[in-house]
Amino acid sequence: MQNVDQTVISQYANSAVLCQWIANYNACIDPNFNLERFFYECWLIDTAVGYGLDAIGRKVGIGRVVTIASADYLGFSGASGASGDSFNAGIWYSGGATTVNFALTDDSYRLLILAKAAANITNGSIPALNQILLTLFPHRGNCFVEDGLDMTLTYVFDFPLEPFEAAIVTNGSVLPTPTGVFANYNYTQAVGA
Repeated sequence: MQNVDQTVISQYANSAVLCQWIANYNACIDPNFNLERFFYECWLIDTAVGYGLDAIGRKVGIGRVVTIASADYLGFSGASGASGDSFNAGIWYSGGATTVNFALTDDSYRLLILAKAAANITNGSIPALNQILLTLFPHRGNCFVEDGLDMTLTYVFDFPLEPFEAAIVTNGSVLPTPTGVFANYNYTQAVGA
C-alpha cells in the first residue's frame, strides 16, 4: 500500500503494536506486484499462462482439450469402411474407445485462441481465412484456402499435421466456413502419429 499511515485512524495512530503490525503486513503484501502479475498472467494474451489462458479461451469459446481419433477401424460407413481401408487391410471395431482427449500446451493453446478470436470476427473471405491459417500454423510451410468455384472450399496443408492439429483443423469451430459453403480438408498425417 502507499501512504500506510493514512489508513490508520487518529485514535490508533500512536499504537506502536498496531502500526508495526500494519507496516509488517504492508511489507508482505504488495498490491502493485499482484496487479502486475494478474495483468501479465491472466489478462494479456501474449504472456498469459495456465488459468489465465483458460479464462481467455472461455471468452472466445474454445477449450484447451481437443478430442483426437485414437485409431481407425473398419466399419460400414461408405464403400471402403470407416477408415478408408479395404476389408483385408483394416481392424474391426472392438467396442473400445475411439477417441482420446489431448490437453494443449500453453503456446499451442495461445495460437488456437488467437485463431478462434480471428474466426469470431472474420468476414469469411479467402484472404481472411488464409490469415487465420497463417496465425494457427506459423513457419510450418504452405497452408491456404482453395476455392472450388462450386460452393466448396478446401483447406490445403503442404506439411504433415500432428493428430491434435488435425483435430483442431477438422473441429469446425476454429477454421470458419462461410454460410452455404462446404469445407474439405487436404492434409497428411505426421509420420509416427
